[in-house]
Amino acid sequence: MTMASAFYRFGYLSCKPSVPGTCKPAAAGRGNGGIHHALAITRSNWRCRNMATASGETTVAPAGRRREKKDVVEGEEEWRSYLAPQKLEVLRQLEPWVEEHVLPLLKPVEASWQPSDLLPDPAALGSDGFQAACLELRAAAAGVPDDLLVCLVANMVTEEALPTYPSGLNRLEVVRDATGADATAWARWIRGWSAEENRHGDVLNRYMHLSGRFDMREVERTVQRLIRDGMVVHAPASPFHGFVYVAFQERATAIAHGNTARLVGARGAGDAALARICGTVAADEKRHEAAYTRVVAKLFEADPDAAMRAVAYVMRRRIDMPTAFINDGRHSGGDFYARFIAIAEQAGTYTVSDYRGILEHLIRQWGVEELAAGLTGDGRRARDYLCALPYKIKRMEEKAHDRAVKAQKKPTRIPINWIFDRTITVILP
Repeated sequence: MTMASAFYRFGYLSCKPSVPGTCKPAAAGRGNGGIHHALAITRSNWRCRNMATASGETTVAPAGRRREKKDVVEGEEEWRSYLAPQKLEVLRQLEPWVEEHVLPLLKPVEASWQPSDLLPDPAALGSDGFQAACLELRAAAAGVPDDLLVCLVANMVTEEALPTYPSGLNRLEVVRDATGADATAWARWIRGWSAEENRHGDVLNRYMHLSGRFDMREVERTVQRLIRDGMVVHAPASPFHGFVYVAFQERATAIAHGNTARLVGARGAGDAALARICGTVAADEKRHEAAYTRVVAKLFEADPDAAMRAVAYVMRRRIDMPTAFINDGRHSGGDFYARFIAIAEQAGTYTVSDYRGILEHLIRQWGVEELAAGLTGDGRRARDYLCALPYKIKRMEEKAHDRAVKAQKKPTRIPINWIFDRTITVILP
C-alpha cells in the first residue's frame, strides 16, 4: 500500500449540522503543519464534524474544544456499535462468499511476478551482463526529474512499511488472523494479500539502489521511522469501517503508481524499466482494490444502513494514509508531509482531482446514490452527505486554485535529503 495512495490527506473540514455534505475549510492553523491555504485540500484527510448543539446551533471556540471531546466520545460509541454480535455475525456469514469471490483474486506464487523478473538478475546475466544491464538502467534513471524521484521514494517507503498494515487488519473483529496461521478464508486473504504486497517495496527498493540517484541511507532511515511511528486508523476494530478505508486506499495506490508509470514512461522521462515496475505494482493494487470493493459491496447487500453509515463515518473523519507520519529526520512529520504533498500535487503523481475521482467511483460502485431500501434516518443522511461530497470537493478545488492565482506566491526551494539535498522548487500553501 502506498499513499493514496490512496496515500495523501486532505485538510480538516467543518460541517453545517443541518445540511448534509455542506463542508468548508477549517480555520487557519488547523490540521497537520498548519495547512490552511490553497493546497490544504490536497490532503486525503477529510474531517467533517457534526458540531450541532441540541438547539441546532454550531459551536464555536472556546466551547469548540469541549465539543470536540464530546464528538470523539460519540464517534467511538458509534463505531463500537458495529462490534455488537448481530453486526459481527454478518462477517461470519460471509466467509463462504469470501472463499468463492475474494480469495481467487490472489495469484498463486508460481504465477506471480517477482522483483528479479523486473530488474537485472546477476545469476541469470553473469557478471558482465549484470554490469551492462545496470549501466543501462542507470542511464535511463538519469533522465527522471527530481520531483518524480521524491514521489517514488514516498511510494517505496510506504510499501516498505508493510509490517504496520496486516497488524491493522488483524485488529478487526471476526476477520482477523488470530493465531497467525488460521484456516479461515478471511485469515488466508490477509496473509496472501500481505505476501503480494511485500514484493512492492522490494522491487522499488532494488530499483532505487541500482539507479544510484538516491541517498539510500537517508531513505532507509525514513522507512524505519515510518514503521516505528505507525499510523492512525479510526474505528480500529470494526471490519465495516476497516474495509471501507482499505478499499479507498487500494484504489488510490493503484492511481499513484499508475500515474508514476505514465510520467516516467516513453512519453515522459523515458525510463522504461521504472515504468514497467510501477505499472506492474499498480496492476496488483487494482486486484486488491477489487477485493476490498467487493467486500464492502457485499456489506451493503447484507446491512445497507450499517454500510452507508460506515462509509460516511470514514469520510467525515481523518483518512490517515500510511504516509501521514513520513519524516525525513529534519522536520516534524506533519511539517515534512505538508511539503511533500505539495510536491506530489505539482508532479502529478496523486492530486486532489484523483481523490475526488476515487470517491465518485466508489459511490457508483456501491450504488450509494440510488440506495433507499433498508436505510434509517441516519442512513439517509449519511447517503446525502456522501452524494454531496464530490461536488463540495470540486468547489474547493476551484476556489483553492483561484486563491493560489490571486496570491501569486513565489516558489520555495526545498532541499530533500533522499536525493542528496538537491532542491525541489514548489509553491507551498
